[in-house]
Amino acid sequence: MKKILIVEDDKKLRLEVEKFLNNNGYMAESLEGFENTIQDIININPDLILLDINLPGADGQYICKEIRKQSNVPIIIITSRDNEIDELLSINYGADHYITKPFNIQILLAKISSILRRSNMGKLQDKIYTAYFTINLSKSTVSRGNKEIELTKNELKILKYLTEQKNKIVPREEIIEYLWESESFIDDNTLTVNITRLRNKLEELNLKELIETKRGQGYILRMGESNEI
Repeated sequence: MKKILIVEDDKKLRLEVEKFLNNNGYMAESLEGFENTIQDIININPDLILLDINLPGADGQYICKEIRKQSNVPIIIITSRDNEIDELLSINYGADHYITKPFNIQILLAKISSILRRSNMGKLQDKIYTAYFTINLSKSTVSRGNKEIELTKNELKILKYLTEQKNKIVPREEIIEYLWESESFIDDNTLTVNITRLRNKLEELNLKELIETKRGQGYILRMGESNEI
């Protein structure tokens, strides 16, 4: 169940939104004091924030800006300020949406659902799982069991590309173009060096001969069709 934090000083609106979200499959809670708003938000660690701009003793746009320095949590600004300048500032400070009061609560629900769905997709795409290994794109690592090996930027790209093309012969020229966008920026030997280093790192995970060289054709990552999780 996704946790939604409501940062709104209008008690009536706050309670209405909180009740509505709780009745629609979310776990909603509200801040009732705004003395330490930024730290309170970090401590609560919500999956999404509904943030008013006009708060007693606090500026919602500043809060948005400071939260964005520490977290990628989705933020929807809810405010009575119906002007393009405030909307532009809020988006530039990292807000995902800008909604003006009064608003249709069903539209708010749809926006929350859409943002959380995109957020979840991003988290899923952060890792690529196979029966042999896991690629962590944000950490630039490949792991098996409890062992994790760091990859260079090019090694990561090569392994990701070969995994996406598993059980298919991928021409050397295609890999070079994928890595460097143009074959003219690199010689053929550099790709060979990167492949060799990647093989050695996979062997450290006891994964030998996964990357097979097809002479005169390219490389193939050998994985059974049913192996991907």
